[in-house]
Amino acid sequence: MDERLGASALRPVAELNYLNATNVARYRAIMRFIYLEYQRLKYWLKPEEIYEGVQAWGVLEGYTLDYCLSDLEQLKNWGNLASRHDGGRALSLEEYMRKKSQYLLTPYSIEIERMLEALEKVKGYGGSLETTYFDTIAECVHFIRERADQMQEGEALHNWEKLYLAFKTMHENAADFIASIHSIQAEEMMATDGFLAMKENLVNYLQHFVKSLQRSAYKIEGQLLKVTPHLRDLYLENVTADELRKPRIEEGKSAEELLAELQQGWRNLTRWFIGDDTGVSELTLLEKATKETIAKVVRSAVRLQERRRGGVSRRGDLEMIARRFAQLDRLEDAHKLAAYVFGLFETRHLQGEDRRETERADASTWEEPPNIRLIRTRSRRRAVRGASEPMRSHNAKREAYREQVQAMLAEERHFVEKMLGYGSVQISKLAPLNGKERMRLLQWIGRCTGTASRAFVTADGYKVAVLVPEPYETGLLRCEDGELAMPNYRIQVMKGEEAHG
Repeated sequence: MDERLGASALRPVAELNYLNATNVARYRAIMRFIYLEYQRLKYWLKPEEIYEGVQAWGVLEGYTLDYCLSDLEQLKNWGNLASRHDGGRALSLEEYMRKKSQYLLTPYSIEIERMLEALEKVKGYGGSLETTYFDTIAECVHFIRERADQMQEGEALHNWEKLYLAFKTMHENAADFIASIHSIQAEEMMATDGFLAMKENLVNYLQHFVKSLQRSAYKIEGQLLKVTPHLRDLYLENVTADELRKPRIEEGKSAEELLAELQQGWRNLTRWFIGDDTGVSELTLLEKATKETIAKVVRSAVRLQERRRGGVSRRGDLEMIARRFAQLDRLEDAHKLAAYVFGLFETRHLQGEDRRETERADASTWEEPPNIRLIRTRSRRRAVRGASEPMRSHNAKREAYREQVQAMLAEERHFVEKMLGYGSVQISKLAPLNGKERMRLLQWIGRCTGTASRAFVTADGYKVAVLVPEPYETGLLRCEDGELAMPNYRIQVMKGEEAHG
């Protein structure tokens, strides 16, 4: 589908002129009255009816019928209203002399007034994290898999409208809810003590959504992967045919345009749940954003609790403890009371290697000789400049680390060459593996299943790909230390030129 903007998408919208015109109050009142009458199924209106309806609201001072006629003609010129000649009989000489017309809202104006009506009700971001939409989407995708080749007339369109409405509503509500958590109003509310009362319910709500997301949404991902291109095209063609069967008075979209829109909608659905070559799925991003929101809520609650505890006066407790100390006669009793009240003082941990004189288990710490450590001062005063210290050499450590890395790369290269000999093999067909090989194979599977392409490239240029088995198809991974039951993945290892070929 060509997603480039056409000339119609870039034209100036003259229908919006009445929202910022000089006499905006008069135009808004006329358009709102005609829109309310349109909702009452009264479409063509006379100027006298419009004038009387606007005057009944009492919002315009000094407004006359001549002004109303002038405003109606201006709205007609902007494309907000359509007019026709009123063929009714004139009841007075004034009506006979005046050009009689009736006015009707244009489709653009209806959508503009609907938008304005919705904007007047906006209070913040709103939104919600509803999990029922996932069940609806899963049900519709399952219906496509089972009935795409044998749907009755109208079933495909009904299923598509139900599927895409649930998907669109779920996505918009989730995006709005997450945005509301990060808004300025939410930041201010999280800094108040009243937030602690709702913190528990909010965290439970977010956690419940994450659990449902992990349980239901990934099932949808699996079902979408099983919808073959042939099945998808057949289903979308049935939806297009059902849409074209609807009787329309006005000229509608062609079959090619409808099919292109449906294909784009299907791509949006699969990109949201599965992802594509350009990045991870929106599902993954939503799960990450929800978890980050939970962490943010918990951090805000912890800060509030710490601030509340910090503001509590402990003068009475300290006075009581002071009286207890004053009542003691012996220093040892004072030491014991201090141990109960204050506990151990903060300790300092010194890093280093202890040189022990004996390996006796019963030797006391106090019998060991002290280890002298140089402690730097924390004073802000500049220390006296002393002799310069020689530069320390870390060549030995770097060489040891280099040898360790080279050994790991050699082990990985040996395992890659071993798997390259198989070419393409299932888990159950592998020869017994040792512990390191098993961990490396499981790491490969984790890296592949975490990407949309189910593959990655090693440091030496070999491509490792994993084919996901059918549900409930398991195999035994034989190892030297036992057997591991797991999904019977198929592992493919290819050289660089084979992977690109």
